[in-house]
Amino acid sequence: MGKRNAVLLAVLIASGAILLPHPLPASGVYEEDLSTVREEIFAMDTYMTVSATGRNAKEAVEDALEEIRTLDALWSISEKDSEVSRLNRHESVRLSPDTRSVLERALEISKDTGGAFDITIYPLMEEWGFPTGNYQIPSEKILKELLGRVGSDTLDLRTEDPYTLPSDRQIDLGGIAKGYTSDRIMEIFEAHQVAAGIVSLGGNVETFRTKADGSLWKVGIQNPDPDLEALSGADVIGIVETAGKAVVTSGGYERYFEKDGVRYHHILDPETGMPAAGGLISVSVVSTDGCLADALSTALFVMGKEDALSYWKERRDLFDMILVEEDGNITVTSGLKDCFTSDLPFETAEP
Repeated sequence: MGKRNAVLLAVLIASGAILLPHPLPASGVYEEDLSTVREEIFAMDTYMTVSATGRNAKEAVEDALEEIRTLDALWSISEKDSEVSRLNRHESVRLSPDTRSVLERALEISKDTGGAFDITIYPLMEEWGFPTGNYQIPSEKILKELLGRVGSDTLDLRTEDPYTLPSDRQIDLGGIAKGYTSDRIMEIFEAHQVAAGIVSLGGNVETFRTKADGSLWKVGIQNPDPDLEALSGADVIGIVETAGKAVVTSGGYERYFEKDGVRYHHILDPETGMPAAGGLISVSVVSTDGCLADALSTALFVMGKEDALSYWKERRDLFDMILVEEDGNITVTSGLKDCFTSDLPFETAEP
């Protein structure tokens, strides 16, 4: 493996969902031009790769990168002129179509998950210091006060345009932005009629069609805790073979700090204001809907295993999932039984 590919693979391993390398077939095997274009970009606080194969691959990748930049500029917390930053200052903002669309999806998923996914958790995230790196443990008094500012039920996008957030609410789209973005890139690939494509946006991988040779993409699921005896120190806990789907992983290992020997991770429970303690250390969601997969990877982590399985059983036509518990136990839902492989033992959840 060359130095550049080794660096790329290291980035993908760190992201949670890992695209495993596989060579393209020799040129001349197919009528369509099989040249591949791959570019890297840092946006939305993570390293991203965009890759497309086919006659229009260059144009498709260029348009995809421009889309990433556009959406990042709209939703960045750190950029003071972004639409999200302006909303959080309670300015009246004429929402762009993308911002309105992603907000609508976020509110829809928040309602459907009973608030386990909630974009109004930003005041809590800020108090814990996750956006800035200035970590601290909030007091019970502050947590109680801030929990009164959490709840998407007070956001109503049917009201005036320009839109203004309620005075006690602030938002963070970090739990859904990359999923929305990867879906938009799939639309760009479709418009350019590329033969094959894939994007890795942090812990989000989404695939366009099969590989150019007709085989499935292989996406590795990062081992969330190699020190656990049950997980045997492997880089990945298993591999999902897929085409035309997103694979999104969220885990407490992604962003955390330690104080007095206790680890505090960034996936906060909107009900308690504390790091979610549902017994899971990693959740991977597989779906044709990247936006849904992104939000659900967070919501199901918050729910914990039993509630996550109950939620899946009622909506198993929309997604499948891989759950890793604190003791290293792995549970895979039945829709993945023919496309998930692992050297580790795992349970299969049936409807």
